[in-house]
Amino acid sequence: HRDGVSMALSLDREAYYRRVKRLYGNWQKGEDDYANVDAIVVSVGVDEEIVYAKSTALQTWLFGYELTDTIMVFCEDKILFMASKKKVEFLKQIANSKGSENANGVPAITLLVREKNESNKGNFEKMIEALKGSKSGKRIGVFSKDRFPGEFMKSWNDCLSKEGFQKVDISAVVAYTIAVKEDGELNLMRKAAAITSEVFNKFFKERVMEIVDADEKVRHSKLAESVEKAIEEKKYLSGADPSTVEMCYPPIIQSGGNYNLKFSVVSDKNHMHFGAITCAMGIRYKSYCSNLVRTLMVDPPQEVQDNYTFLLQLQEELLKELRHGVKLCEVYAAVMDVVKKQKPELLNKITKNLGFAMGIEFREGSLVINSKNQHRLKKGMVFSINVGFSDLTNKEGKKPEERTYALFIGDTVLVDEDGPATILTSVKKKVKNVGIFLKNEDEEEEEEEKDEAEDLLGRSSRAAALLTERTRNELTAEEKRRAHQKELAMQLNEEAKRRLTEQKGEQQIQKARKSNISYKNPSLMPKEPHIREMKIYIDKKYETVIMPVFGIATPFHIATIKVSSCGGWAPGCPGRAVLLHPVTAHRTSPSTYRASNMKTPGEQTVPALNLQNAFRIIKEVQKRYKTREAEEKEKEGIVKQDSLIINLNRSNPKLKDLYIRPNIAQKRMQGSLEAHVNGFRFTSVRGDKVDILYNNIKHALFQPCDGEMIIVLHFHLKNAIMFGKKRHTDVQFYTEVGEITTDLGKHQHMHDRDDLYAEQMEREMRHKLKTAFKNFIEKVEALTKEELEFEVPFRDLGFNGAPYRSTCLLQPTSSALVNCTEWPPFVVTLDEVELIHFERVQFHLKNFDMVIVYKDYSKKVTMINAIPVASLDPIKEWLNSCDLKYTEGVQSLNWTKIMKTIVDDPEGFFEQGGWSFLEPEGEGSDAEVGESESEIEDETFNPSEDEYEEEEEDSDEDYSSEAEESDYSKESMGSEEESGKDWDELEEEARKADRESRYEEEEEQSRSLSRKRKGPAHSSSRRSSHSRSPGRSSGPPKKKRK
Repeated sequence: HRDGVSMALSLDREAYYRRVKRLYGNWQKGEDDYANVDAIVVSVGVDEEIVYAKSTALQTWLFGYELTDTIMVFCEDKILFMASKKKVEFLKQIANSKGSENANGVPAITLLVREKNESNKGNFEKMIEALKGSKSGKRIGVFSKDRFPGEFMKSWNDCLSKEGFQKVDISAVVAYTIAVKEDGELNLMRKAAAITSEVFNKFFKERVMEIVDADEKVRHSKLAESVEKAIEEKKYLSGADPSTVEMCYPPIIQSGGNYNLKFSVVSDKNHMHFGAITCAMGIRYKSYCSNLVRTLMVDPPQEVQDNYTFLLQLQEELLKELRHGVKLCEVYAAVMDVVKKQKPELLNKITKNLGFAMGIEFREGSLVINSKNQHRLKKGMVFSINVGFSDLTNKEGKKPEERTYALFIGDTVLVDEDGPATILTSVKKKVKNVGIFLKNEDEEEEEEEKDEAEDLLGRSSRAAALLTERTRNELTAEEKRRAHQKELAMQLNEEAKRRLTEQKGEQQIQKARKSNISYKNPSLMPKEPHIREMKIYIDKKYETVIMPVFGIATPFHIATIKVSSCGGWAPGCPGRAVLLHPVTAHRTSPSTYRASNMKTPGEQTVPALNLQNAFRIIKEVQKRYKTREAEEKEKEGIVKQDSLIINLNRSNPKLKDLYIRPNIAQKRMQGSLEAHVNGFRFTSVRGDKVDILYNNIKHALFQPCDGEMIIVLHFHLKNAIMFGKKRHTDVQFYTEVGEITTDLGKHQHMHDRDDLYAEQMEREMRHKLKTAFKNFIEKVEALTKEELEFEVPFRDLGFNGAPYRSTCLLQPTSSALVNCTEWPPFVVTLDEVELIHFERVQFHLKNFDMVIVYKDYSKKVTMINAIPVASLDPIKEWLNSCDLKYTEGVQSLNWTKIMKTIVDDPEGFFEQGGWSFLEPEGEGSDAEVGESESEIEDETFNPSEDEYEEEEEDSDEDYSSEAEESDYSKESMGSEEESGKDWDELEEEARKADRESRYEEEEEQSRSLSRKRKGPAHSSSRRSSHSRSPGRSSGPPKKKRK
């Protein structure tokens, strides 16, 4: 903003008057240095070197721009501005119209034009005169640190000195006046802080990760330059115009034992060392500053992590202390007390001050948080808080640059009325967010040794090695997975056994059935004429039907009655019958009541009408009873939630125009979601409220709108909550992105301008929504001190499957497998999963099923059907990385029976080897496996002699065929020792095997129709023999579906 200001620039008059009023108000109060001042002189020259000066800051605050070669004189009853012609034109926007002295309660402005080559003597004299006439005209307030070079400034300063004015430095008091920010200023600072966070997260942190991953050598200074370049790109600026964005100071990156935790230092030219890397950067947006400091740690030892956690604790304490009205020295003392009590050895390592006020100037020297500062905090001040430890010793460090390290964190924060200060730079800073953990070197070395050994074993020729490179890598990936799975299998059985024996102690309580009693004693029976007349009577109050049984009026509760009506009013039908069937513990035969359609003389109605009436009322009472029961059943087992504590602050994180799923009413309704002290509240436009407490949320998921039609916040709850008369464990809030329906009536050209515009609009809309949701999530995470963390599904790990009726994209998050875009949603917590079994994994099938078995064996297993075979490997890789055991088999098993067997006799199950029955290859030799299986088969049924023989033949045939098909099974696993059969031959063989087995089956059926066959175990194992070890079914046959 320093260049000559042209008339095109507009000046915010309202802001100018508001701020000058505040300046004069404080001056007239006469506190501190203001008391000694008769007038204020602010002169600004031209100096490209100076970035921050109190004089230019005051100009920016008043006018929104810096005005070079301008003198401002504030007297008691008048204001004089002397500037070049162009700037005087600009300032005319605020000069009061003539005659209206003291308009807006602010002294009138006189504008003086500076002549370039003249001596300006006349104008100087006018200003001197004004100064002498202001109050006692002796002491003038100046910013003594600001000294601008140049002829114009020199002649003005000489003029002042000649008159012998006494100068008083008023930097501190003016700084205190400017320090409290207005809402408009706060918005600019929020934006600056948001850009800083964005540049750090999206550029700097990613770049450091790349450097560490690739083991690059990069100098600190080069990295700092790349950050400065990055702010020229719009994608890091969260939508701001690059011309309004600049760095507050060159980024400071330090590592490798040389640390200086100040903001006046420069990044040195040493290479970045992979240890503790401190980074400080601040973005200035439209003249307002922000600041952020983080320490990234590569493989930090536990001691370093502990010190870092303590540093975070100190920052928490600091934030708590920053409240309206507290002295800065008291804030400092409170933090030091915590250090003294908990880690006194760090007292001499901590930074000398803990932060400073920030605004148009980056560092406000008079408002620093140290042991001496007596200034009080005010609501609306913004501070850059920075806490760090330097010269710490890393005992595990071997090289000199590893032995010394520093930790440094800082944020831009806003002081509130009461309660802790609000962080504006929402960059996560827990150890898991700033730690970069690398793979162990030992593991890598082992792998290298393995490879070398293989090379020595006759792979000397480089060409052969190159050819086998790819297959070898694939194989090692598969082998690694298998080895890991073997470990997991052992752990799994031990864990499960221990868990089940522990649970055995806790006997399950049988739920008592609710008994329905009509009348506690006979006196409650109604004395109605209907009863005396032996007619059916319905007592609505007690929900009871009183009917004559063998001439005695007998009450039956509505719950014990089934009503079916026969007959009707059709012509030729003699009457109407109501069949009442009391459903009691003892079987009672149904009672039929008939009524005639004939009307006896003198009667007004047909006798059948009473019966028809009774039938109607019974149905009515039954319906009422059933809805009430259903509601009670829904409410049963609902855990009572704490009540929501409403935060009356206006600045609550809030998202508007969201829909809720499941719906509260029949029709879907919009509403807003607001985060309060201990939970969320959704308020619909109709006024319905749904409260979700943070401590009841098991998973908070954020599904962005990339490739989806909706953008979703999904909450999977620990305990169900009631709304809309039903209980729900999954609640989500979503909004639609773009058109879900497309108008096919538009037969225009595809490059139609409207269509392109609509697409552009949709893209912008998506970006806007994503930003709004992300901001909401960041604020909520900050509000809950990151106790509630939102998980984002990893889309690239996603796979298609059908957990319910339709196929959808299932995506893993860090702790669950989810799909929240379709309804009903699907959420499986990985910690609750015992193991995963893949069914129908066969050579010739396009898809397979996945069964999820839970650690709680009484819980029904979850099936995901129709997963494409292409996803099998990626799913295995993902499960393996999550330390989850998986098995696979050819058949579909009867899981209800399997789980029942396990729950009934857990000891027996684990004695027989537990879950290993799902393993495709047994631990021992194939023969043993065959034996153990046939034993299990014997348990289930005793075959007649000839069938038994045939079964043996069958298995012999299978085992003998193993030799010729072994190449084949290896081929499917990607082995390199392929022995030359091509696909056509393999297909032909498979077809032949199919034909043979079908022929055998037919022959078998014709031989013994009367005998029950056991199920398609042979045929399926025969047919699949080329894809897995032959002759094995994937589990004990007693657990197969019949």
